[in-house]
Amino acid sequence: MNIAIIGCGYVGSAIAQYWQENSSFVVTATTTTPERVPALQSVAQKVVVVSGNDPEALQSALQNQDVVLLSVGAKSANVYEETYLHTARNVVSVLRQIPNVRQLIYTGSYAVYGDRNGAWVSEETLVAPANSNGEILSQTEDMLLSANSENLRVCILRLGEIYGPNRELVKIFGRSAGTTRPGDGNDTTNWIHLDDIVGAIEFARKHNLQGIYNLVDDAHLRSRELLESLLKKHNLPQVIWDSSLKNNRPYNAKVSNQKIKDAGYQLIHPQMIF
Repeated sequence: MNIAIIGCGYVGSAIAQYWQENSSFVVTATTTTPERVPALQSVAQKVVVVSGNDPEALQSALQNQDVVLLSVGAKSANVYEETYLHTARNVVSVLRQIPNVRQLIYTGSYAVYGDRNGAWVSEETLVAPANSNGEILSQTEDMLLSANSENLRVCILRLGEIYGPNRELVKIFGRSAGTTRPGDGNDTTNWIHLDDIVGAIEFARKHNLQGIYNLVDDAHLRSRELLESLLKKHNLPQVIWDSSLKNNRPYNAKVSNQKIKDAGYQLIHPQMIF
């Protein structure tokens, strides 16, 4: 099997390494950064420098592939449209000319649900992005889903916040120790470990999944609970919450993961690792 990974950052590199170690797949990794080529050559059989805005280069990279994983990440907020929507548009255009690709898997974000005041949301819930970048992520999903056909199955994984090796929770939140944070800390968080992102991507590929699946763990901790547990474990000073200050966090929803579990996926880390 030939698999192309468009965007080989934190997630893409991890799944490339998994496939290299656990399968006989031929993996093609793409990156927009020439400096990353040597590192990617250790996890993929072929590495190509490709921009999502270059349809000809994309077409060359996707020739003779069976599965395409789109796992791009914006380097900053002001390049969301270019990184996500423009790349998706070009990928869809190219795939219409390459009939042998039978599955497209995309790692998206639960950010498309917006702020629901902590209420439960599922894949059946209408999206309500809280800002322009969330709207771009929603448009990206629509663009990719438009490519669904008899020959091509499109699977979207809406990821929670990502943590894992070299991106541990204490690295993410350690600087918050002893600081004052806005709000009361009662907003709901949704996280997913890198191991489960890799596991779910492989599950989606193996079972040829189609449609939208939320990918978060079972914890659904409130920000206050998460930080209290994390800082206590690492013997760090606790956070002080100030409800007189407005919390501008645009995502507050309890994301259901029941659909992917019903499909048969078993979480490796159902609870958070502090």
